[in-house]
Amino acid sequence: MSEAALIERIAARGDGVTADGRHVAGGVPGDRLAADGTLVPGPNRAEPPCRHFGKCGGCQLQHVAEGALAEFVQGRVVGALEGQQVAAGEVLPALLSPPQSRRRAALTALRTGKQVALGFNAAQSNQIVDMRMCPLLLPELFALIAPIRGLLGAIAPQRRPVKVKLQMLDQGAEVVLEGVRAEGLDAAMALQDFAGEHALARLAIDQGEGLETLWQPAPPTARFGEIAVEVPPFAFLQATATGQVALVDAVRDAIGDAAAVADLFAGVGTFALSVQAGRKVYAAEGARDAVAALTAAANRARALVATEHRDLFRRPLIPAELNRFGAVILDPPRAGAEEQVKQIAGSSVPAVAYVSCNPASFARDAKLLVDGGYRLDWVKPVGQFRWSTHVELAGRFSR
Repeated sequence: MSEAALIERIAARGDGVTADGRHVAGGVPGDRLAADGTLVPGPNRAEPPCRHFGKCGGCQLQHVAEGALAEFVQGRVVGALEGQQVAAGEVLPALLSPPQSRRRAALTALRTGKQVALGFNAAQSNQIVDMRMCPLLLPELFALIAPIRGLLGAIAPQRRPVKVKLQMLDQGAEVVLEGVRAEGLDAAMALQDFAGEHALARLAIDQGEGLETLWQPAPPTARFGEIAVEVPPFAFLQATATGQVALVDAVRDAIGDAAAVADLFAGVGTFALSVQAGRKVYAAEGARDAVAALTAAANRARALVATEHRDLFRRPLIPAELNRFGAVILDPPRAGAEEQVKQIAGSSVPAVAYVSCNPASFARDAKLLVDGGYRLDWVKPVGQFRWSTHVELAGRFSR
């Protein structure tokens, strides 16, 4: 068997890759590719825990053993940085969120006759894989799948997809349904009965004219440190509690004892509220409902957090503004924060904590910072989306 037939790594989309660059679907490092194209299993394979694996697009890597999965997460970060010729002082071990820990998910449902299919889409397809088990979701969320399927059998339109968004909050589960038609007394009562029976924190629907909350016994909250935020429907939260802790800890380490900190792309306050004790924090966010929730929570807690509704893509903080801070926290969307990073690169901010959900855009922005005189002290890879090719990370830059 030639050395070229050895699967050496997993590519960004989940294929195994041989030494000579061939991509092999389902290949795992340590496997070998026989001359007839079949895979000879190596030591880094695992038995997929889900019967839907291979069809469902929610997971691509359940066949990869834990150690090799962590190496893939770490390798995605290292490879992206190498592609931009950025050196990291240290690449920390990857953290993987455990099974049954996902606390938010966006699923699709389709009613055909009396049958309702509900689940993630199939890989690279609009076909829905009807979810009958899921080793990803929190058990409390998965327990809602069958009841929601029954509910949609009464209120979902025929042959038109319905979005089903689930999120676990402090008071219980939140369910958001988009694309249903809840007309008439029977539908209204069915929704109320469903929410009450399952003790939901919130039930909201969008019938095509915007989201309306039908059930909310108390303001639903998410907690960051000691501060509870009354979050808007399906507000962005980190996908797992484990991942949130890892990223908050990394940010706290990166900003050190800076007395004044700017949190840019602050969302509902995941980082600003978690690190605010003993320092002043400025938090900027472009989503109006998110910054309103953050502002209200900071005011109730009398935290020293000043907020601003600001589109950082169109109006990034400039060096004169940035230079007031001892550290900056960045947590931008997948596209990164190129315009804001250019301004940081021209500033004198001593430390930058950069949280990213896309190693490629992070590496591009990292090069801008390094070219501007920063060094990348360390990166922490985080596999919040277990068994997925989706990789997150936090890094510390310093002058």
